[in-house]
This record gives sequence, structure tokens and C-alpha cells, in this order.
Amino acid sequence: MTQEKLNLLVLGNGGREHALCWKIKQSPLVGALYCAPGNGGTQDVAQNIALNPESAEEVISFCTEHKIDLVIIGPEAPLVSGVSDALRVAGFPAFGPSAAAAQLEGSKGFTKDLCAEASIPTADYGRFDNARDAHHYLDTHPAPIVIKADGLAAGKGVIIAMNDKEAHNAVDMIFDGAFGAAGAELVIEEFMEGEEASFFVLTDGKRAIPLATAQDHKRVGDNDTGPNTGGMGAYSPAPVMTPALIEQSLDEIIMPTLTTLAGRGTPYTGVLYAGLMLTKDGPKLVEYNARFGDPECQVLMARLESDIVPALMGCAYADLSDIGLDWSPDTALTVVMASAGYPENYEKGSEINGLDAASEAGAVIFHAGTAKKDEATIAVGGRVLNITAKAATISQARGIAYDAISRIDWKEGFCRSDIGWREIERQKP
Repeated sequence: MTQEKLNLLVLGNGGREHALCWKIKQSPLVGALYCAPGNGGTQDVAQNIALNPESAEEVISFCTEHKIDLVIIGPEAPLVSGVSDALRVAGFPAFGPSAAAAQLEGSKGFTKDLCAEASIPTADYGRFDNARDAHHYLDTHPAPIVIKADGLAAGKGVIIAMNDKEAHNAVDMIFDGAFGAAGAELVIEEFMEGEEASFFVLTDGKRAIPLATAQDHKRVGDNDTGPNTGGMGAYSPAPVMTPALIEQSLDEIIMPTLTTLAGRGTPYTGVLYAGLMLTKDGPKLVEYNARFGDPECQVLMARLESDIVPALMGCAYADLSDIGLDWSPDTALTVVMASAGYPENYEKGSEINGLDAASEAGAVIFHAGTAKKDEATIAVGGRVLNITAKAATISQARGIAYDAISRIDWKEGFCRSDIGWREIERQKP
């Protein structure tokens, strides 16, 4: 007797969702695979569906009609707005935390208060809902200092102020509406010194299974200069996250978070992404995300050798007791190609050519801000392509990725030329 195959729906339209669809498609357990709304690349591995991933009503209607067995929620906005809760009430398993647990990403103040309650190492902070009190706080907490919009700001709501004038200007900018509703409140944090790393776990609310380590490059320019972005590239593994640091991060950061949320009656299930600062005093939490990082997801999926579907189902059903994951020993590296002007104003509608030639160089091209118009690939977003390569060393993976990029004909696009530079410098004799 053969097992009936599963119908899966992935919500989102970024490079993360293309990478998830690409990996899910490899599973022998999967029958139909849909992506809503998807992009110009997801249509090669899934069926794109024109529905709003933040509309629980639309998602549930589609799930009912197409007998969906699991919904994988990619981006943060549907999680924070409660789409996973609505799906579960309607009887559809969902990979992703409840809206209550997703406040770990939806409100930086919520997370800072939870850290204080659970004695989780993080930066000292203040929480403010008005500019006057925030300015007073800055008067006694000189720069460098970090100013963060409390809510979701697409990875752009963080200002690292290197002097007091920049700090006061950032407070005014946020309260003046630079990030919309996300800036109704803000958090001011101590500036932490160290190296950042991304740490991911899958969790059923009780257990936490560490995923492979990764590091991303947030700044738009070479040598980590310029404004923060959603991420300009990433690589995995990140050797700076040693086994001892992984164990310490689990014990002091991840597990206290899960225990505290479960104790409140809002257990966290899904993937939990901790942005860490590796300080001289040990790892400290920078922030949490309630979903896979983008572009870290791309390098994780490139290295994951196990079938991902049982792990996704284990999170959705709150039981990871029988799940183990195997990883390639190789390094994966991804370079983000973005539209000129990103992360500020950028043009949409330019045509991208040469993607087949880039794939022939040995890279996997994950699409993010693309759409297909007839047979042409069109740039419709800020971060547009993720050129991903896997090889025995980070230098070899980077060589493949940039060779592939050299074959892409897209004059309106740009990328950093130094993804992975920290690790490559460390490995020099």
C-alpha cells in the first residue's frame, strides 16, 4: 500500500520561499506544491498562486479547495498578523508560530522585556512611546548607540548612531513616521562590540534542534559599509559559532526563551532565528526573527541533506522527537543581486538576461524580486536574485558564485564583491 502524497502550500514571494520550495520539491513525500504569490523563479518548482499571504480568509479558502496538508509561512508579516492561528482553528497544520509567540519579531520591546524576565544576555535598553523621553534617555547614554523601530520594518528599522547628533536625529525620524506604524514605539539599545552570527533552531515548543550555522552581510556596501539592508549575502557554516558557543546559546538564550513562552501559555513552534553578537562576555541576543532568515535560508537549504518535510511537519504538529538532520560538510555561499539604488529608491521593470549561463557555472539561482513577462525575467523588487554556490571551501564557493554573476546581463543590478570576506581572511595562512 503506497502512502498518499502531501499537498503543501508555501506563503511568500522572496528568495527564502524559492529556496524552501526548491528543497521541498526534492521530497518524495510531496505531491502538489503551491507558492503564494511566488515569484519568477518559484514557478519552476511550484505552482504560483495569486493570493494575499496576509489574508487568512484567502489562504483558508485555497487550502480547503486544494486539500492542503501543510502550510509553510515564509515571511514575518502573516505570522505577526495571525495567519497561522486562523489556519489551525480551521484545521490546517501550519509551520510557523502563533501571533502571540511571533511577537518575538513583531515587537522589539516585547523581546527585550522577555529577556529581562528570563535573564537572557542582551544589550541594556530603554523602551519609549514618545520622543521627549527618548531624547532624555540619550542625554545620559552617549553614542555609539542603537535606535530601533519597535515593529516590523522590512529589516530597515535599525539605526546604528555613531554620534549623539545621529542618535537624536534617528529618534525624531522614527517618531516622525519614517517606518510608519512600526515606529509608533522605539527601543534604544547599548551598542555591543563583537561579531554577529545567525543561529537557527527548529522547535516544537519544548525541544530545539539546532540548524547549521550561518553569517550574513547586512550592510549594502563592500567592507560592511553603508546602510543596513535585508541582507546582501550569506554563507554557511559560520566557524565562528563553535560547538561550545552553540551549546552556550542554547542554554542561555534559546531554551529560556522557549520555557518562558510556554509558561505564558504561548508556546513557540517553527523556526526561531536568533541574531547573536559574539562579545568578549559570550553570546548576547541582538534580536529574534520568527522565520528563516533571507538570505541565510538559501545557504541552509543548499547544505541540508535530509528531507525537510518531516521536520516541517514535526514543528507543525509540535513533535520533533523523531527528527534528526544531516548537513553537507561543504560550504554554501549566496550573493544577493539588487536593483540599483537599493535600499533607498530603486527602479523596477528592467530585464535580466544570462540566467541560464549563470546556472551553467555551477550556481543555483534563487529568485526574490522577479516576475516573468512572457519569456523574460523582470526585476520587480529591491533584492532580486540570490546567486548560490556550494563547494569544499568558502573561497571555492565564492569563486563559483561570482563567476556565475559575471555571466548575468543586468546593467541595472549590483552586488557586493566581498561576501564571505571575514571568514576568508580568517583562513589565510
